[in-house]
Amino acid sequence: MRGGGARPGRRRARTRAFPGTGAAAARSTYMRARRFTRSTMIDHVAYDEAASVLCISFRGTGKYLYHDVPRAIYDGLCAAESLGAYFNAHIKDHFPCERDPARRRFGPDA
Repeated sequence: MRGGGARPGRRRARTRAFPGTGAAAARSTYMRARRFTRSTMIDHVAYDEAASVLCISFRGTGKYLYHDVPRAIYDGLCAAESLGAYFNAHIKDHFPCERDPARRRFGPDA
C-alpha cells in the first residue's frame, strides 16, 4: 500500500473557501452561514469569526464583504425581525465594504 494516499473507495472531504475570505477561512471552525427566506433584501449571510468578515448576499445586487465586523453584529442580524432594517441601521456605512472580488462580471461595462 502506498504511503500518504487515500484508500480506494473513500472520498476525501473537501472544504470550500468562501469568496473573499481566503482559503484559510475554509478550514476555520469559526465560519458561520445562514440562509434567509423571510427577507426580500438579503438571501444569505456568512461570517468568518477569525477574520471578522461578514459576507452578505443581496437578492438584487450580489455579494458584499464587510470587514472588522464583531460577532455581536452577525448575531443581531440573524435574530433581527427585519434584516433590511437591521442592515441599514447597524451595518451599512459602519464597516469597510467591498464587492465580492470573486464575482463574475458580464456585459459591456463588466
